[in-house]
Amino acid sequence: MHVSFRDLHRPGDPFILANAWDAGSARMLAALGAEAIGTSSAAHAFTLGRPDMGSVTRQEALTHAQDIVAAVNIPVSGDFENGFGDDPDTVADTVRMAAEVGLAGISIEDTTLPSATPYDRELAVERIKAAASAARSLRKDFVLVARADGVDNGEYDLAEGIARLLDFDSAGADCLYLPMPPHTADLTIICKAIQKPVNALAAGRFTELSRADFARHGVARISIGSSLARVTHKVIHDAATAMFNDGCFDPLGQGLPGAAVDQLLAR
Repeated sequence: MHVSFRDLHRPGDPFILANAWDAGSARMLAALGAEAIGTSSAAHAFTLGRPDMGSVTRQEALTHAQDIVAAVNIPVSGDFENGFGDDPDTVADTVRMAAEVGLAGISIEDTTLPSATPYDRELAVERIKAAASAARSLRKDFVLVARADGVDNGEYDLAEGIARLLDFDSAGADCLYLPMPPHTADLTIICKAIQKPVNALAAGRFTELSRADFARHGVARISIGSSLARVTHKVIHDAATAMFNDGCFDPLGQGLPGAAVDQLLAR
């Protein structure tokens, strides 16, 4: 039975939003069991030879997302940073453009990229209100995720982050997201405070949690951000270090056989 992207968001029974960085990684993740794919602004930037934090343009993000949508037959959600502009109208336009390229939803941060400075809460809420209005005007369902990134960026505390999530909820967001709270127990506090689905990030210390652990906290969706892309970069780093420093090629013998990759990509 087909389950809509929205219906995948079940508090206490989270699905894994598998963040990919190109068509090939998206197809592999889908073949291996992903129920939905997410883009990753950081991982996408890495493929362009750029650092994270606001280095990708809106058109680049849209084209990248469209390529991933075309590569898989499961829902794709876009990591669209701060909506690629400060004013609410720009964020609303970004929502409409995202839907046009086939995305099932996007996430919007409350950060004035490329800096880590958060928008004033009033403006942050107006931006989500405009995005939600645009999302509701679409002809197809669209899941809008509102992010409070100031806790992770060290710009405000958990209480302010939760207050922002509550305001984003009232403004019309469908899913709420506060990346990397100070303690794992804070996930429970966040999920109990919010009536709508909550996204959590499996990165850093939170990779020690299992899916069942996230479920017990009440999480509805687990995204991995650029974590998987960074794992691949570690493989490149370690293998290249062995080659160039020691003349050792042993790490290259540990790769997945080409036939196995071909089989996954052909599914």
